[in-house]
Parts: sequence; C-alpha cells; structure tokens
Amino acid sequence: MPAVDRLHTWVINLDRAPERLARIRAQLERLGLAWTRLAAVDARALTPVQRAALDEPTYRRRHGKTPVPGELGCYLSHLEVMRHFLAGDAEFALVLEDDVLLHDALPAVLAGLVAQRRRWDVAKLSAVHSGTPLPYLEVAPGHRLAVMLTRCTGSSAYLLNRRAAERYAAGLLPMRLPYDHVFDQGWRFGLKFRLVTPTPCGHDEAIASTIVAPERRKFHWTRRLPAYAYRLGNETRRVVYGLTQALRERAGG
Repeated sequence: MPAVDRLHTWVINLDRAPERLARIRAQLERLGLAWTRLAAVDARALTPVQRAALDEPTYRRRHGKTPVPGELGCYLSHLEVMRHFLAGDAEFALVLEDDVLLHDALPAVLAGLVAQRRRWDVAKLSAVHSGTPLPYLEVAPGHRLAVMLTRCTGSSAYLLNRRAAERYAAGLLPMRLPYDHVFDQGWRFGLKFRLVTPTPCGHDEAIASTIVAPERRKFHWTRRLPAYAYRLGNETRRVVYGLTQALRERAGG
C-alpha cells in the first residue's frame, strides 16, 4: 500500500456542534479527503476521572491563568485521537479541529510530507503565531518544512506519525498547560516537531470558540511571576532545540 494511502484523517467535533461538522465536511469533500469524526470530550459533562487529569496547581503556576473546562476537554480530545490512531494500522494521522479552514494546497502538502516522512515526526499545518521559521525543505510548490525558533500556538491542524502518537499518549498527562502550549515541545518528547510554511490551513474566524473563558481569568502580574519564569525557560529551550534541529537538517537530516 502506498504510504500516502496509510494516512487517516480525524476530525474532532462536539456532539452539540453539528453546524461546525457540516462546514468541515464540505471542505474535506471538496479536497477529496476521506475522514473519521471523533466525538470531542464535552467540557459540560466531564467525569471525575477526566477532571482528575488536570494538575491545576501546576497549570496556574506555569500559565498564570485560571484553567477552564473547555481547555481540558480539548486536551483530552486530542489524546483520544492518539489512542484511536494507535489502535489502527494507519502510518500517519491528520488531526483537525472542526473550526479549521482547509486551503487547496493541503493534499499536495500532505503528499509531500509523506514522501519526506523521515524529516519530521509532527508537522503543524496551521498556526496562530509565526514561529519564526527556518525553512529547509520544500514539500509542495510554495510550501516548505521548517524548524521554529519562537512560540507558535494553535492545534487546529497537524500531521503526526505513530512514534509521535506513542510519545504523546505516554507523556501528555496530567494536563499542566493548554494542549497547544505543550504538544509542540519537541525537546521534551524527543520528536522532530516542524511547521509547514506558509501553512496550508487556517482558522475559520466565522466560527466562535467552544472554549469559553471568564473575563477575569488572567492573574495580576504579581501572581504571574512564576509563569514568566517558566516561559523564559521554555522559550530558551525552544531556541536551543530549534537551532540544533536546523543545523542537523541543513547537514542532511
């Protein structure tokens, strides 16, 4: 079986959000991508076991904010994708949140990534921040694989292999940060974490977020000092990791 045929697409979608599912279904059908819906963990109905997956004291210390149930639901939903992926025989998983915008270049980018599968473990296909990318390999016309030197949040679209899913399934719990702040820590998980630039996916601004946060969620700056210290250390590690990975890739991978 050709490797590109061993790619399984998962769409994370809440049972109470059928309109969001309809929007992404239309996009996937337009691009000719087969897919499977995964019922998202609903923050309105978290079980005691699911609530216990959050390490709230560490979250507050590292993030400087009060956690909200929707973040935990999102975090656990992505972990459910990993478990379903590993239970099957697909080689790659395309993980999509249901508020993503899929651009026409996506199929070509996916084919290029699969063809260059030894050069990455996780490839971000959408981004909230630039990530200060250092591109090193073209995977499709106009799209290059890159190492990131700065923060690049968002988890609405990414491709990963089985090695990455195994590392995440074993090491993501308990939740100590929002999902998109932790899964990109390639140095922590021993993974080649990359960004495709420009990204072949975006965020549908017409769709409101299902993660509802209180107005006064962020702590006063005096209570955020531990979070600032954590962020400084984390971003230092990111730069060191990024530069090291960039040197390796430019030396031939």
